[in-house]
Amino acid sequence: MSDRYVIEAMLRPAVELNTAVVAACASYICATAPWAVALAPTVSYVTAGGFALFALKRTREGLRVLRYRRNIRRLPRYVMTSAQVPVSHQRLFLGRGFLWEQKHTQRLQATLRPEVERYVNPPALYQAARRFEQRHEYRYPALCKWLSSQSALNPVRPLPDVGGKPALHGIEPDEVNVSLSLLERVGHMLVLGTTRVGKTRLAELLITQDIRRGNVTIVFDPKGDADLLKRMYAEAHRAGRASELQVFHLGWPDISARYNAVGRFNRISEVATRVAGQLEGGGNNAVFREFAWRFVNIIARGLVALGRRPDFGLIMRYVNNISDLYEEYAEFYLTQNAPALWGQIENLVPIIDERDVPRHMEGRSMRVVAIEQVLGSDEGKRIYDPILDGLRSSVRYDQKYYDKIVASLLPLLEKLTSGKTAQLISPDYTDLTDPRPIFDWQQVIRKKGIVYIGLDALSDPEVAAAVGNSMFADLVSVAGHIYKFGINDGLPGGEGKKTPISLHCDEFNELMGDEFIPLINKGGGAGIEVTAYTQTLPDIEARLGSAAKAAQVVGNFNSLVMLRVRHTETAEFDDKTAS
Repeated sequence: MSDRYVIEAMLRPAVELNTAVVAACASYICATAPWAVALAPTVSYVTAGGFALFALKRTREGLRVLRYRRNIRRLPRYVMTSAQVPVSHQRLFLGRGFLWEQKHTQRLQATLRPEVERYVNPPALYQAARRFEQRHEYRYPALCKWLSSQSALNPVRPLPDVGGKPALHGIEPDEVNVSLSLLERVGHMLVLGTTRVGKTRLAELLITQDIRRGNVTIVFDPKGDADLLKRMYAEAHRAGRASELQVFHLGWPDISARYNAVGRFNRISEVATRVAGQLEGGGNNAVFREFAWRFVNIIARGLVALGRRPDFGLIMRYVNNISDLYEEYAEFYLTQNAPALWGQIENLVPIIDERDVPRHMEGRSMRVVAIEQVLGSDEGKRIYDPILDGLRSSVRYDQKYYDKIVASLLPLLEKLTSGKTAQLISPDYTDLTDPRPIFDWQQVIRKKGIVYIGLDALSDPEVAAAVGNSMFADLVSVAGHIYKFGINDGLPGGEGKKTPISLHCDEFNELMGDEFIPLINKGGGAGIEVTAYTQTLPDIEARLGSAAKAAQVVGNFNSLVMLRVRHTETAEFDDKTAS
């Protein structure tokens, strides 16, 4: 009766059991005393069988009603150990659930009717137990502890402390495993949910599967959640991949791995793009960002020409005093290509008088002034080198004017090079006594590594955002290289086959900048599978400062997982997406 009609009535007494009892009694009478109902023995047995089948049918229907009522009040306890997490090379396990249909809408609406409150709300005994705990917490601690336990022997055990509305799951007693095809992961996944509703626990579930599946697994965790790190460590050991795990943590620099966000590049201009890309680019700031890009590019080209690997520390040093790099590169270039000119410079340095220094060169060293005078001579003008010319043009700016131009760049570099952070993101490759490993994204991807990035945003959100953005920018560059040439480009016997790269970004709104947009827009072509976790959609807009950019980011996520949210527009987004 309960499932024959479009409109169900499940929140009611299980009247089917009454019919089942009557039918069972009739079956018993027909089988044991056919004379009582005036039946011949041969006919009575057939009749008894019919009543028995009818009793079983009605019992099944009645138990279904009881089970449904129990589910509305309390879901069955669902516990899974780490070893029990299903791992498939075809599907991604998400949990237990069901496909929402019209009948579920009707069932949920039925729970709001006042006449069914006694089937939806906890029973009186349950409420009495909770009141007893509140009143006698210290008087009867042992009894209160037992009443609040989740033991199966406790008939009034409290509901799990997860919040939400049990009826949303209880309206479907027959939940099944919910999974997602791995082919859809390159379309990226967005997980929305307010604070403390299970985003990080869901991340643990997905990360566990990625590690066991053998994927390259990269996790960005702004908070530096110790439980998440421990889970990754345990899963890496369980999967036999402990040697592949790298931990980069700004909160624990003494034991953290090291990383240089600008040390690897395909084109030298990428260094300037990664640094200047983090600066404000709207309105009048666009001009200063372009100047910052130019100066960083000049410095990076000079460092590479001198055989030195760029890092934030060196960039900071030479942005503050670009004259030093100009001197070093001029000596390097001229001693090889015009030794006579360098000899003139050496002879000119001791005899230059301060009165001979041009106004725009005031404050520069005498060697820089000598280099400028010699290169400005007729013989010096025959020498042309783009790097030397770029450094020379930078030095020729008035010092005060130059300081104004780079004023927007220096705060960013200060964030990245202050304290022990500088040791992590500007590593000394020549220091053989430092046991902390140095990694880069291409190395991690080729080795199918596992990387945990803890940015300690609670202690210093500005530094966390700056480091996170620089890592994203580097990862975008690596993704572009993989898209064009494959992972093993340049290695003997290297194959162009793409490797799944599972990128998990917890609280990603705290990290993202313009660098994140091309990562999700084009990263799928390189095998990058982004799973991003945040609270609400406005968090993304607030971070990017533009509704259009926020819509661009959200539009690149093909899969949506919606946990409990408090923001109305975010909840409506789920409805609009599903419709």
